[in-house]
Amino acid sequence: MSIDGHIDGHSIPSSPIRMLSHLERIDRHRHDGHQLIYPRRGVLRVFTASGVWVVPPSQGVWIPAGIDHAHRACGTTEMRAILFATDGPGPFLEHPTVLAFTPLLREAVTCLTDDAALEAGTRGHLERVVLDLLRGVEAPQRFLPALPDPRLREVVAILEDDPGDRRTLAALGAAVGASERTLSRLFREHAGMTFAQWRGQFRLHHALVLLAEGHQVTRIAGACGYASPSAFIGAFREAFGVTPGEYLRREPDLRL
Repeated sequence: MSIDGHIDGHSIPSSPIRMLSHLERIDRHRHDGHQLIYPRRGVLRVFTASGVWVVPPSQGVWIPAGIDHAHRACGTTEMRAILFATDGPGPFLEHPTVLAFTPLLREAVTCLTDDAALEAGTRGHLERVVLDLLRGVEAPQRFLPALPDPRLREVVAILEDDPGDRRTLAALGAAVGASERTLSRLFREHAGMTFAQWRGQFRLHHALVLLAEGHQVTRIAGACGYASPSAFIGAFREAFGVTPGEYLRREPDLRL
């Protein structure tokens, strides 16, 4: 579909395929249509006002029309995108959502983005197929919500600078001038989860990024603050159902 997006009020053309180098960023922008984004290779971090997702090749992300968002590639990343008119049929989600991609959904999106010369009727049919397939896919909770409180943002900044920092919430609170009890309450109130749950999600996000960059399990475990490689493997298996090594074999396009 030919629907323009905007960056700070300026119109930009939509491109179905874009190759991004490691850490390359697409700055904040928005689209007049709904956008479905799929990283066919590599890993994509997606930023919105509500929070951050890490999206590997087994997943895609739905961005509703008019929502400001930005992207950053982790490893060489092949980003594919389809824009849908807001007045068309389909299960249009009201909020940005990460979706698990089935093999059929991947093939349909790949076909739509590979061939710019598709006949209009065929393209319209495939777009309806994609929207139908989206009705039944899982939405994995791999999301770090934005945290408005400045004390929480200070804690996040400390851990972003050093994800391997294993200090307790009480110690982090001392560093930002807030009590453990206050920070614990703020995490539940603004993140909808405990600090331990938030930190678990944060570590997994960082681990996926490091996997995409080609680091070994021992290096990732230390860099993400796990007590040992086995602790990292256990947490990863609990979250994804496979070990990091099995995940890489299942996701052959995660690294390039």
